[in-house]
Amino acid sequence: MIRALWFYPAAAVLTLVLAGWLVVASWLRRPSLPRLCRTLGRLWARTILRWSGVQVSFEGVDRVDWDEPMVLVANHQSWFDVFALAGELPVVPRFVAKKELARIPVFGRAWQDCGHIAVDRSDRSRAIASLRHAGDRIEEESLALLFFPEGTRSRDGRLQPFKKGAFVLAIQSQVPVVPLGIVGSRAVMPKGSFRIRPGHIRIRVGEPIPTQGLVHADRNRLVEEGREAVLRLRTPDEASNHSRPETQS
Repeated sequence: MIRALWFYPAAAVLTLVLAGWLVVASWLRRPSLPRLCRTLGRLWARTILRWSGVQVSFEGVDRVDWDEPMVLVANHQSWFDVFALAGELPVVPRFVAKKELARIPVFGRAWQDCGHIAVDRSDRSRAIASLRHAGDRIEEESLALLFFPEGTRSRDGRLQPFKKGAFVLAIQSQVPVVPLGIVGSRAVMPKGSFRIRPGHIRIRVGEPIPTQGLVHADRNRLVEEGREAVLRLRTPDEASNHSRPETQS
């Protein structure tokens, strides 16, 4: 509780200062904006991790060519999933997330100016348009787009059904799906709690799942394959103990 008393005000000031810097750079059309987004984004995430007493380690990073375009899919248990991935992933990803993030003053503008993608889940046509725009960019800019296909943080730690958007985009773009299993973030800060505990987050990188030659009709099979891969990575012994829930559209 003592940590929270100083952490939240300090994190708010840090976010406001760094996001404000990016907004100004965007407004001035500074050519250095992409570099600033990478540098300040990592600084923001790593500072929050350090202040929280959270360490991050990776397994299996050599399985992936991080210079190639890809769709990353990860389980989601805590806000610290975002900090761990933004701060320590070998590639700087573009997050695909709900539009509400874009409405946060200053931060939301900076988040979008840095190329992250807001999806309106309440409007199917707009959501599809956002994903199509992402698909147009993924190969042109050799992007790594990162999805939490559960759609929200898991309250009890169990892996929830996966939505299809990330996998449809991967098929349309013909880029691999890279599964990520995140372990330990829920112990740091579970959904519904404001208490932050020091801890260790492990991110396990799975073998890329190829999509070359797949068509739209293969999407359900790809969703299931991706979810099973994340489940095995997150808790290697858990995959055999849970049934497979139906995917959501």
